[in-house]
Amino acid sequence: MTDCLFCKIVAKQVPADIVMEVGRALAFRDINPQAPTHVLVVPKSHYENAAALAAADDGLADDLLKACHAVAVQEGVADAGYRVVFNTGHGAGQTVFHVHAHVLGGRDLTWPPG
Repeated sequence: MTDCLFCKIVAKQVPADIVMEVGRALAFRDINPQAPTHVLVVPKSHYENAAALAAADDGLADDLLKACHAVAVQEGVADAGYRVVFNTGHGAGQTVFHVHAHVLGGRDLTWPPG
């Protein structure tokens, strides 16, 4: 998609603080962090949301979750605990319609969120 912010970040047309690029995933810091560690992990190919990613059924969702864990390890939050969040749709707070996982850690994360 030519208008997608995250597609432009993947294509290196828009700058981002990239922390990891592995296989079919790219990870970069959120510009509005909600925790000391707040990294977005996106597939390099465009899917609108988590439902579309799951429907693709080509192992990409698995790759994305593996990348989330790798980010947590690299950021030093894996042992203490971290959260992976997919917002799907306007009502869930999705604002960029390119599926992305939020990897959050570095502080106590309460439940329920929001």
